[in-house]
Amino acid sequence: MALQPAESPGFLLWHATLRWQRAMTAALAPLDLTHVQFVLLACAWWAGRQGEPPNQLTLAGQAGTDVKMTSAVLAALERKGLIRRETDPRDTRAKRVAVTERGAALAPQAIEAVEHADAEFFRPVKAPDALELLRQLAADR
Repeated sequence: MALQPAESPGFLLWHATLRWQRAMTAALAPLDLTHVQFVLLACAWWAGRQGEPPNQLTLAGQAGTDVKMTSAVLAALERKGLIRRETDPRDTRAKRVAVTERGAALAPQAIEAVEHADAEFFRPVKAPDALELLRQLAADR
């Protein structure tokens, strides 16, 4: 049992996460994107470049976001003109998410801003060690 905050991995992760989230917020603010908007836009952009635009459910799975929250965030991205949601011709209950021309121009800029912020945030940590630790922590067990 950890008696001091500095001995609690969860408490330390909490503080590291808060610092990282502030860095992401600062990096994305000039682009008028929240972090979750960025994640969904980037995932839709990446998926669309691989082939057909993803549907909302697939996108939520890739991003690791709640389906209802994903729908609300996609609505905000749609209002900003960054994505379009269209009925999936193979399943009329599903909505496909297509990145607009404006969204396709913004996505790489946002990815670059986030990658730069990540590099700055993780600079004090040995990259291979940090990546392996994060892969282990993010893995479904």
